[in-house]
Amino acid sequence: MKKLFSLIMVTLMIISLTACQKSTGSDESLKYIQDNGKLILGLDDSFPPMGFRDDADNIVGFDVDLAQAVCDKLGVELVLQPIEWDAKEQELNTKNIDCIWNGFSVTPDRLEKLTMSKPYMLNNITLVVTKNSDITKFDDMAGKRLAVQSGSSAEETLNSEENKDFKDSLGQVNPFSDYVTALMDLETGNSDAVLMDSVVANYMITEAGKDFVVLDETLLKDEYAIGFRKGDTALCEAVEKALKELKADGTVEKLAVKWFGSDITTIE
Repeated sequence: MKKLFSLIMVTLMIISLTACQKSTGSDESLKYIQDNGKLILGLDDSFPPMGFRDDADNIVGFDVDLAQAVCDKLGVELVLQPIEWDAKEQELNTKNIDCIWNGFSVTPDRLEKLTMSKPYMLNNITLVVTKNSDITKFDDMAGKRLAVQSGSSAEETLNSEENKDFKDSLGQVNPFSDYVTALMDLETGNSDAVLMDSVVANYMITEAGKDFVVLDETLLKDEYAIGFRKGDTALCEAVEKALKELKADGTVEKLAVKWFGSDITTIE
């Protein structure tokens, strides 16, 4: 199974690296942003450390800081727009937002529906359990209750044909609108594990000081990228160019160290 997952991810990496292809003369996505003078970024505002609300109710996070630096390069205002995560593609296609930039994993479905940037960070989809749990591997989840965020890459991975046996072995799947609520359900004992992003899980556990454990075993290794409307390659290219410049001048490393303690990005 792990070999199959590795093959899938190699395929995704090849596709994602070529996803933001050369724009055509009819693509005015960058001009649209420049004319409006702003980039409206859709995000889940309860997804630390990528994007979340601090004690003063301000939206902060690594992706927020990185997007602000990109907007400074593009000469436009960054507008943060919290959205329902399971309606993110609809928000994008109706132009309520201009991009999805919030720990947004590359998946086959998203590559088909959206224009995706090159990945900028690696991530694992894995299980989070309580410290005293007897669950140490995925096989231990047979008959157990699994919490997952609706519309997340974790849910998409769970529902994939490759993971049908694992899903069928579960006793119950509990969907939640965000991971904060899912982890609360784990803490109260109503769920036995949460399937989620390791980047987010490790940060939330460290910051909250909770007695949770992130399993070493993974259901899928994936990558974070930025999602744009299908065909908005001019905007995608401009953002990628800005990210490369920010990597070269040390800004990316500075922001990564601020949020993760080291530069774990994959921007070249």
